[in-house]
Amino acid sequence: MIRALCVGGLASSVGKTTVTLALAAAFRRRGLRVRCAKVGPDFIDPGFHEAATGAPSRTLDSWMLAPDALRTAFARAGWEADLVLVEGAMGLFDGLDGRSETASTAEVAKRLALPVLLVVDAAAQVRSAGALVLGAERYDPELDVAGVVFNRVGGERHLRWLADALAGRSRARVLGALPWRDDLGLPERHLGLVTARERRFPAGLFDALAGLAEASIDLDACLALARSAVAVEAPPAPGPPRIRLGVALDEAFQFYYPEALEALGAAGAEIAPWSPLEDRGLPEVDGLYLGGGYPEVHAARLAGNEAARAAVRAFVLEGRPVYAECGGLMYLAESLEDPEGGRHPMVGVLPVRVRMTPRRLTLGYREVRLAAGGLLGPAGANLRGHEFHASYLEAAPVGLPCAYRVLDPTGGEPWSEGYRVRGTLASYVHLHPGSRPGTADAFVAACAAGRAGLALR
Repeated sequence: MIRALCVGGLASSVGKTTVTLALAAAFRRRGLRVRCAKVGPDFIDPGFHEAATGAPSRTLDSWMLAPDALRTAFARAGWEADLVLVEGAMGLFDGLDGRSETASTAEVAKRLALPVLLVVDAAAQVRSAGALVLGAERYDPELDVAGVVFNRVGGERHLRWLADALAGRSRARVLGALPWRDDLGLPERHLGLVTARERRFPAGLFDALAGLAEASIDLDACLALARSAVAVEAPPAPGPPRIRLGVALDEAFQFYYPEALEALGAAGAEIAPWSPLEDRGLPEVDGLYLGGGYPEVHAARLAGNEAARAAVRAFVLEGRPVYAECGGLMYLAESLEDPEGGRHPMVGVLPVRVRMTPRRLTLGYREVRLAAGGLLGPAGANLRGHEFHASYLEAAPVGLPCAYRVLDPTGGEPWSEGYRVRGTLASYVHLHPGSRPGTADAFVAACAAGRAGLALR
């Protein structure tokens, strides 16, 4: 069985990521094989998990994934692990909407029978922090709020008062208190944290966080609390190679679910990473996967690599299979605006210009129905995913067929999206292949068919 602990909070920015990374670094220093997972569709926090543990961080989303798929993703997180730390999303009870627990950290913790270590930002509170903890316990008695770590504590007296506020009222144990440490903050930008791959966090961050946890958190008590009834499961082994798939992977393109790449590998795709920023052309591949990231931040460098843009454009115009989501869509456009308002030429196969609105995000879950058979499956197939971007298309592309009907599950009319150019499918929606079995197989089959077609020319 998996030994695991869920790190949650009652709001965003209370210190969940800091505590998760501190615990991961501290337990790894003890020699434990630590793995992490993230509730919700986030790509950025998992990058820091991987930097801290040396292993990919799993995605645990109870809306995108059916219950069995959720358990499988968690079971694979436990493979070859002594401890799994599951970082929550937003507030503990926040999810799809205000009516239900769907997609919340609380729902995931209950489905996987995880104890919750509640992180409370106590910077401007004393007894009120006790009310928050007690409220979390009573809001959902089925949830196991087993321990509390106070963050941004002002000193020994502040901590003593915080502990007094819980004494005799809460079943949760106070397991630690982190002092106010602005020097250990992580850099941010318009979509959240600056990604771990860009290496802009402080040097020695994880050693410092490990020391902080050792000095400020009862690690033995945390380990004693950690548990789950879910058995470990090995990730799928790669299948016999059928195709080579070029996956854009660098500072500009890095948002991929580990489960997606594993599913593609199991379906017979040999993953060939390449960099639109650095490489002058494409590797020998049968298809391209252009994932999300921050192309707008690196727009000038992307524009400057004319050879890579020309190679991608030729690949698309030959009718070869290309799947591009969010950042990938932006790269295929005519031009891309950077955060300072400068415009830069991109690949130019989508007749659109991409603008930035950094103060207004488009975000939310999305359900997609395929209007016609293609790269991702047969007509009528449903997939789930999410949108999260600060850009928009200056005008909808004219004359391009749409592969999707997209629905916001919280309400509103569906709309058409998923722009098709020959063998290319480009969309703002990040889809999770675990939402529909067979998605990766369909993509690999399309790439294999495309290669066979080329051979017959």
